[in-house]
Amino acid sequence: MPTFAMPVRDATNQSERILSLWQGSWIAALAVGAVTWGLILWPAIAFRRKRGETGLPPQTRYNLPIEVFYTAVPVIMIAVFFYFTARDEDRIMRVSAHPDHEITVTGQQWSWQFTYTSDGGRLTTVTGTPGQPPTLYLPQGESVKFTLHSNDVIHSFWVPAFLFKMDVIPGRTNHFQITPKQLGTFKGKCAELCGQDHARMLFNVKVVSPTEYDQYVSDLKIRLLQGSAQ
Repeated sequence: MPTFAMPVRDATNQSERILSLWQGSWIAALAVGAVTWGLILWPAIAFRRKRGETGLPPQTRYNLPIEVFYTAVPVIMIAVFFYFTARDEDRIMRVSAHPDHEITVTGQQWSWQFTYTSDGGRLTTVTGTPGQPPTLYLPQGESVKFTLHSNDVIHSFWVPAFLFKMDVIPGRTNHFQITPKQLGTFKGKCAELCGQDHARMLFNVKVVSPTEYDQYVSDLKIRLLQGSAQ
């Protein structure tokens, strides 16, 4: 039985950046939560009604410093979140003009089709069926550009260990590029509810050495040619 790797920092060249953005967002959210909880609990405790008090406490209105604070701080927070998200998204979504390999991914109810476009085109197309997921081979340390298509409804191409997913939308072509860094076998799945057998729309990703990758594509081409000749 194959062993499946868990999400790691160095699964691809993008993993570290994505994980840093995710962790930074959580740290900022927890800091905001701590301040908010503190501002709720502090007046509730410090200004609670004392035993024997019957009157109303002094009422404060139109406190300009407080109004500026609760208006300016959220604006600054959103601007900071936007900056780091836009910066990292721009770098993550960059696609080079001449990647080492190009692979076309086609989503269809309810399986995946992988074509090693730059290494054999239609002669290297692998199609899975529900219950028999296909395996996508990737070369370690070499850049791979993915082109995503859908034949029917919206799907989502997701490899959890890579910390990355992208929607596969009918009538629209999406692209992304990664460089696998860690050898191993990883689970993939559809992350968009796409119909009755959505849960069975699975695939495997096997990251191998460049030599093994070239050999696999060569063998795949021979098998498919032999199959078409029969």
